[in-house]
Amino acid sequence: MRILLRAVIECPPDAAWSMLTSPAGMRAVAAPLLGFRSLEPEGFPERWSAGPHPVELLALGVLPVGRQTVDIRFEERDNVRIVHDTGRGLTWPLTLTTRWHHRMAVSDAGSGRTLFRDELRMGAGALTPVLWLGYWVFWQWRLRGIIRLARDAR
Repeated sequence: MRILLRAVIECPPDAAWSMLTSPAGMRAVAAPLLGFRSLEPEGFPERWSAGPHPVELLALGVLPVGRQTVDIRFEERDNVRIVHDTGRGLTWPLTLTTRWHHRMAVSDAGSGRTLFRDELRMGAGALTPVLWLGYWVFWQWRLRGIIRLARDAR
């Protein structure tokens, strides 16, 4: 199933891109519903690098939910910058989601604003509709956080 969100956010594309490629940005827009702890020896990098990054998810920022990889790659085409995450759950219950492709794109919307697109394609067998609903609610929360961070970055 698919979730697709689109918004014009009030910050320049470079600021939006910086937020999307930063573990701190990921953590800020998910809080306080969800927290992340790096499982890499050095902790979170300042910027995501391409490749897998193991993390632990924390409900409400404190209750361990499970472990997953955030598997990043970057793409740029036609003045659109895209970050892909094709990570996967490593422990139950995160392994219930068996297909995951999260894509966020930024492009210039003019007047110092950014066109932001956020797409999740996910699957979990027979549980897909139930999990999709939870992801949909969380994606609305994230978008509010992204808009808030962009406003603060101006």
